[in-house]
Amino acid sequence: MQTPPVDSPPTPPRSRTTLRLTWALAACSALLLALVAVDWRPLTGLDDDIAVTTHRWAVDEPGITQAMRILTDWVWDPWTMRLLCAAVVVWLWWRREDRWTAVWLGTTCLLGSLLQQALKAAVDRPRPVWPDPVDSARYAAFPSGHAMTATVVCGLLVWLLHHYGAARGLYLTALAVAVVSMAGVGATRVWLGVHWATDVGGGWLLGALVVALAVLVHRRRHL
Repeated sequence: MQTPPVDSPPTPPRSRTTLRLTWALAACSALLLALVAVDWRPLTGLDDDIAVTTHRWAVDEPGITQAMRILTDWVWDPWTMRLLCAAVVVWLWWRREDRWTAVWLGTTCLLGSLLQQALKAAVDRPRPVWPDPVDSARYAAFPSGHAMTATVVCGLLVWLLHHYGAARGLYLTALAVAVVSMAGVGATRVWLGVHWATDVGGGWLLGALVVALAVLVHRRRHL
């Protein structure tokens, strides 16, 4: 008697939603990357308008500009975010039963950084240039490393809190801090005149894409 074929288990609804979100983020990221790479005039014109306006504010408001420097160089700096991620990796590894998740978290952050640097080299977009700069930065502009790193680290850590069933108050507080951090670091980069607005948008999109892909991998591992 022939054994009937066994159907594959249905994909959980949450995984289907994450998969759709991943495809949407990939499409938006690819579109923005293409428009930046070909120097699409309507987009660069918008970047110019935003940059000129925010730079004028930065020059006129030195107190706010100094606060922006502190936030971008210390509070939301990529190395601050990486150290936070490393601390969570160590904690997960110490728990023993979560060592796969520790490796998953560290690997995702590393791959996100490598993707960021590869895209900077490939696109090689110049940063804004000012006769009276209020700050400076190295390497190419697109995508914003600050925005992408903050999105990857904050997104992964907030998702882990949800995954481990953190108390609602803790989860909502962490979510609020994450949103403020991601939005805030993007604002500092544009205010200080070291990134175009679309560099920041690209960092957010690509960071969210990395998080979505990582969540899919984690969920597949634990099916």
